[in-house]
Order: sequence, then C-alpha cells, then structure tokens
Amino acid sequence: MPATFQDNEVTSGLKDKRKLSAYLDTLVDTHLEGIKKVKLNYICCNDEYLLTINKQFLNHDTLTDIITFDLSETDAELVGEIYISVDRVKENAAKFGVSYLNELHRVIFHGALHLCGYTDKTAADKQEMRRQEDICLAAYLS
Repeated sequence: MPATFQDNEVTSGLKDKRKLSAYLDTLVDTHLEGIKKVKLNYICCNDEYLLTINKQFLNHDTLTDIITFDLSETDAELVGEIYISVDRVKENAAKFGVSYLNELHRVIFHGALHLCGYTDKTAADKQEMRRQEDICLAAYLS
C-alpha cells in the first residue's frame, strides 16, 4: 500500500483508508512514470504541532494546513511524509462552505500532488493545483 494514515493526538475522522490508499497509488501512477516504490505517510495533527514543524524545518512562523516532505532517495521511488493540521482543515472547510471530509481529502490530494511535482507558488501554479485537486476529488468521491 502506498499510504499510511496516523492520527497524532487528534482524530482525523478518515474512513475507508484502504480505498484512499489505493486511490493515492492511482494518483501517483497517473502523474509520474517509472516509480517502483510508493510510500506516503500522512500524519494528522493539531495547529500547535504543525506550527512547531513549520518553524523548525521551514523557518515559517505561520499556521498552515499541510506540510509535505519529499524523502525519496532515487527517481524510482516516491517517499513522503505529509503533515496535516486538522484544526486548519476544519477552519478552511467552514470558510469555503464545504464539509470537513471534503476539505480533508482535498488536502490529502494536495500533498500527493506536491510530491508529483505540482507547486502553488504562482497564481497560475495555484490554479493548476486547484484544478488537479478538483479532478482528484471528483474521481475519488464519485
């Protein structure tokens, strides 16, 4: 299985993790060629925990919903750790008028897409990232 999901002192509420893991495998296969090994570890946490990681590893003193680390050692593998703040996901879901689980899945796909090479630095990059997230949500939640 390409993905594991952990709750770090929070409850994510994720259901059917095997289905989600299989979908993430398909997502990676669709966006990257030649990958022989996929291992994604998703860690759901609170704002405080993710802020500590953001400060320690990225020198950012801001709240965020996700931080993605690419730990791949070769071009034939995709290994990553994806930290998700459940607090931010809940707040963003309310802000955007979507369900918590919808927003959580969007963020999960966002992390995988980062590992597949998508960025969100420019307005055009953000637009393409959102388009890819929407494609993933439609395919997975249908």
